[in-house]
Amino acid sequence: MPEIYEKFTHPQLPQGFFWYNEPQEFRVGNGLEIVTKPETDFWQRSHYGFRNDNGHFLFTELEGDFAISTQSIFEPQAKYDQCGLMIRLDAENWIKVSVEYEDEQVSRLGSVVTNLGYSDWATQDIASTTGEIWYKISKNGSDFLLENSFDGVNWFQMRITHLHQISSRVKAGIYACSPIGSMFRCKFASLVISENRWFHPA
Repeated sequence: MPEIYEKFTHPQLPQGFFWYNEPQEFRVGNGLEIVTKPETDFWQRSHYGFRNDNGHFLFTELEGDFAISTQSIFEPQAKYDQCGLMIRLDAENWIKVSVEYEDEQVSRLGSVVTNLGYSDWATQDIASTTGEIWYKISKNGSDFLLENSFDGVNWFQMRITHLHQISSRVKAGIYACSPIGSMFRCKFASLVISENRWFHPA
C-alpha cells in the first residue's frame, strides 16, 4: 500500500479523512491540535455498566493489512483525559491505545479492546509528567499488535489482540476524549500509515 506520512502542515484536513464526532475546536497547520468537548468517551458496558460512544475520532478507511502510528503531545487536566490511536468497525467493535490521566503522580499507559459490545482495559503505570508518546498499531488479518515508543524509534510491545467481527474495510486514525472533564488540549504531530511488517510466526 502507498505510505501516508501526514504532519498536518496544511490549513485543512487531509483528503480522505473524516470526523466521527467533531471536537469542540481543532486546528491544523502545525500538527493537528484538538480541544475536546466535555464528558466524551469510548467505552462499552464492562465493569462500569455505561455505554459511551461520543469521543472524537479522525479517521480514514483502510483495506487489508497495514501499520498506523502517531506522535501525540498532551497536557491532561482531568481524570481519564486521553488521546491516541483507534481502529474501529462500529460502536461495539474497536481498539484504542493511549495514556489515561489519573492524578499528578500516576497515569495509565494502556489499551482498550472492545469486542461484541464489551470493553476491556489493559494498563501499566506511567509517570504523569509524561507529555509526549508515540503509538503504533499493526494489523494482520483479524489480529493486531499494539506498541508504544518514547522516541519514535525504539518500540515496546503492549499487547497482541484480536477483533472477532473484522470486515474488509476498517476505520483507522487518531482520537481524543475527556470522560469527566472538558477542554482537554492535545496535539498530534504526525500520522503515518504504511505497509504492515508484523507477521505471525511460521
